Amino acid sequence: MNNFLTVVFASVAVVLAIIASLPLLKPNHQLLSWRSPMADLVVKNAKIYTSDESLPFADSMAVRSGRVLRVGNYSSIKDMVGDGTKELDLMGKIVVPGFIDSHVHLISGGLQMARVELRGVSQKDEFVRRVKEAVRNTNQGSWILGGGWNNDLWGGELPMASWVDDITPYNPVWLSRMDGHMGLANSVALKLAGITTSSEDPNGGTIVRFTSGEPTGLLIDSAMKLLLLSIPEVSVEERREALSRASNHALMRGVTTVVDVGRYFPGASVKHSWEDFSDVYKWADSSGKMMIRVCLFFPLETWLQLHNLITKVGRTMSQWIYLGGVKAFADGSLGSNSALFYEPYADEPHNYGLQVKDNESLLNLTLASDRVGLQVAIHAIGDRANDLILDMYESVFSTNGVRDRRFRIEHAQHLAPETPARFGKLGIVASVQVHSFSCSCMLS
Repeated sequence: MNNFLTVVFASVAVVLAIIASLPLLKPNHQLLSWRSPMADLVVKNAKIYTSDESLPFADSMAVRSGRVLRVGNYSSIKDMVGDGTKELDLMGKIVVPGFIDSHVHLISGGLQMARVELRGVSQKDEFVRRVKEAVRNTNQGSWILGGGWNNDLWGGELPMASWVDDITPYNPVWLSRMDGHMGLANSVALKLAGITTSSEDPNGGTIVRFTSGEPTGLLIDSAMKLLLLSIPEVSVEERREALSRASNHALMRGVTTVVDVGRYFPGASVKHSWEDFSDVYKWADSSGKMMIRVCLFFPLETWLQLHNLITKVGRTMSQWIYLGGVKAFADGSLGSNSALFYEPYADEPHNYGLQVKDNESLLNLTLASDRVGLQVAIHAIGDRANDLILDMYESVFSTNGVRDRRFRIEHAQHLAPETPARFGKLGIVASVQVHSFSCSCMLS
């Protein structure tokens, strides 16, 4: 029975991908011409949501070369069935247009799928066991990478380097938290990166320490760059495989379009998003290997590079790739105690969170991006961070004039009581990820 359901679900996912490859045409109950074209695929015995008020649901659909030719009952479709037509009986299953996920790190998620998977782990012993298993399959001296862990699942205690030091004496380890704003390094990795008791916290980041000043192994937001520079670059082939892996994962869940904000996190290089654009997305597009549509966002600091590209090629590069806008970070994350709040954290009475980028830089970069018509999206989790960005956006509108910008705040997770109304008044998109495909920013 389970195998049967898997086959049916997979079939529906394939249909979703076909439907979403181009816009759905309105139902037409008349012949398209004196002789109907033959369909590549006919879906029948389904419950198809059409998005058309005159015929909200249909039971059959004809598709040719990725375009929906006709929807209706089977009698209105069957003249499009020829020798080369594949007929798919969905036995009453529902078909809807493909889902769009508004915020993912697509290639990062695809890479993570091939690494130590700690998502869903609810016990320290299981955390350690999975790292130990990775050690057995890794050569001495090679990095062990992975992540997805959520300390809330095992009671809130944060992991430390000592959890894995005994089992990783010859391998550096880096395991990112599920939100991408904190990670755990073992002692070998800390030594390679030169992170010691005397290391200073960078702006917008924290090296978590014991009371003695010794690093625990946890690095938050911009402090992660102290270690990430020591990790070997991911090869082009690995990143191409990651795109394929993540795209398949998306399609199996009916997701056919994503807004990809790139391999860009506090502490990460702004070059990664551009390298992935050149080495992965353009390659996949030109070689016919794209499987889902992507709307790409690039680091705010690189707004001029994006503007020059759009001036040269336009926003729509192909049916698969659209150049969206630019993205930045205002604060960290709630789970890493680095989201910026008006009030301190209950378990850290002196910690109000982190402001990852200063106000002046954010304002100047946003003003410049806006002047050339780029859409701006800024990550903000805490109530204070959200208000800071709304204030900054309002200043941009006052300086550059009123127009339809559709600026975004990514996550908009915790808001002061009077803040929601400001989103509507200013026309700001609250890009909220409650429980989406991206699952706390990363692919799940």
